[in-house]
Amino acid sequence: MDLMCTTFSEHTSRMATCDEFVKREKRDSCGDTRVKRCNRVNTENRFHGLSESQLKDKTLADHLDHDLDVLIIGINPGYNAARSGHHYAGPGNHFWKCLYLSQLVSKPMTALDDFRLVDRSHKYRIGFTNIVSRTTRGSDCLTKDEIRKGAQVLRNKLKTYLPKIAVFNGKGIYEVFCGTTRFQLGLQPKSMDSTLIYVMPSSSARCSQLPRASDKLPFYIGLKQLLDKIHLSMPIDSNEFIFPNLESNKKICKPIKEEESAPTQQSIYFS
Repeated sequence: MDLMCTTFSEHTSRMATCDEFVKREKRDSCGDTRVKRCNRVNTENRFHGLSESQLKDKTLADHLDHDLDVLIIGINPGYNAARSGHHYAGPGNHFWKCLYLSQLVSKPMTALDDFRLVDRSHKYRIGFTNIVSRTTRGSDCLTKDEIRKGAQVLRNKLKTYLPKIAVFNGKGIYEVFCGTTRFQLGLQPKSMDSTLIYVMPSSSARCSQLPRASDKLPFYIGLKQLLDKIHLSMPIDSNEFIFPNLESNKKICKPIKEEESAPTQQSIYFS
C-alpha cells in the first residue's frame, strides 16, 4: 500500500477543483405497489417522459471483445444507464472521473464514450458487462435465481473473452458472484483461467464508506499499476494490490483536488 500512496502524489498535477455532484435521491421500495402519483410524475420528469415500466423494459448492451485489458463488471442496469444506453451514466457516479484521474484513460471521458474503450487505439482496452441484464430501480429487486444464473453467464463470458483483469465494481457484486464475504478489496488470490480478479468499492456516490471520488481513486491507481506490470511482464506481488482496511487507506492517502476539466455526468443525465 505504501507504493500506491506514494504514487498518489504523481497524479495530483492533473487535479483541480471538483464540480459539485448532484445530491443523491431517495429510493422507493421496488416491491411497493402503492407508489404515490407524485413519485411517478417525478420519475417521468427525471427520465424525460419515460415511465418506470418503460425504463424496466430497456436493456444495456455489453461492450466485449477478445484480448481486453480490463472487463468492468456491474450487478445490473439501473434507470440512469437504461435511459441513456450507457454504463455508469448516473450524475453522481465517480467511475469516469476516477478512470481519468488514475490515467487509465488519456483524456476526460463520460459514459457516452463507453463503447469506444474496447478500441485497440487505447493503451488500456476496457469492456463492460453486468451479472444480470434486467433493468431495476435497485439491485435489491433482483431474485436469487436470476443472480445465480447471471453469475454462470458471467463465468462463460470470462472463459470466452479472457480479459487480463476482471474488475468487480462493488464489493457486494463480487459477494453475489463468489458466494462469500470472506475476501479483501483489491487483487484476489485466485484467478479464473488466465484472468486476474480485482474487486473495487462501488463507484456510486451512494457508497457510504467511500462517498467521495478521492476516496475511491487509490483502487483505480492500483489497477493501473497492476496493468502496467502485466504489460511489462513483471512479476506481481499480490500483497501490493490488497486493500485490507478502507479507513486506513483514507487516512494514509491525502484528499485530492479533482480535475476541473474532467466532465461530470450531469450533462448526460439531463440531456
